Amino acid sequence: MSITSTVMSAPHVLETGRDVRLYARSHPCPNTSGLAPTYLQANLLILPSKYASDFRLLCARNPVPCPLIAESSAPGKWDSIRSYLPGLDGEAILTDVDMRNDAPKYNVYKDSKLVKFGCSNIMDDWTDDHVAFLIGCSFSFESSLTKAGLPPLHIIMKRNVPMYRTSIPLCPAGVFTGSTFVVSMRPYKASDIPSVRNVTRAFSTTHGEPIAWGWDAVKVLCIEDLDSPQWGDVPITQDGVPLGILSGDDELVPVFWGCGVTPQEAVMRTNLQGVIMAHTPGHMLLLDCKDSEIVA
Repeated sequence: MSITSTVMSAPHVLETGRDVRLYARSHPCPNTSGLAPTYLQANLLILPSKYASDFRLLCARNPVPCPLIAESSAPGKWDSIRSYLPGLDGEAILTDVDMRNDAPKYNVYKDSKLVKFGCSNIMDDWTDDHVAFLIGCSFSFESSLTKAGLPPLHIIMKRNVPMYRTSIPLCPAGVFTGSTFVVSMRPYKASDIPSVRNVTRAFSTTHGEPIAWGWDAVKVLCIEDLDSPQWGDVPITQDGVPLGILSGDDELVPVFWGCGVTPQEAVMRTNLQGVIMAHTPGHMLLLDCKDSEIVA
């Protein structure tokens, strides 16, 4: 994987979640980390309705990697949702939306096999039987980290956050068995980790505080190569050096959070039949509510 950033430029007018959605309907759009600061971002997974109840149970049993925010108001509804966030109804979370077209990029799976990667919309794949699920995204607490003087390095470097498969098993639910956590990684000074934990702990609906940190965590999570993430960009320092070269140095250590790509990994490991759709990792659906509305 190239160390060159995959981030594209976007207009500075993308200040709200709605701005990003409307722009994404008709323009190429970058990965969404750092866009519309303070507005929540969501992972998207779209399933045939026969799998909906099992997926709700998967989220309930695995709330750290799969915090469920909302779902389609009824099968086939791509323009309205019902909320699982306390105190926020569906219209407070998302209005004027087309979930088939408002994420910057999508993946499409057929019979659990990836058949389309990074497509601009899923208009031809959506049916009246599909149910869209919105899962919390760790991009949603990055504004608070930045405000606290702890900006994530991938934002500074204008890159996509790296994401990794791990060995941590998910609690199974119905058809969803045999899968593991996916984690996102943001490096910090070892001395900053207590502050990072304090800032992100309040965001339980967007993965909350990190689940592991430090160089030993790479082995504990069974990540084979920190410089070869399964999704996102290779992590680099501000000097452009791959992060893995610093192994053992407390000046900059990897910090890992649960990641909403976990449901896509669960789909890949489960023999689900039919067409399943999702956002392309790093290219989230922007919402209308703000991070301040979901802080615990």
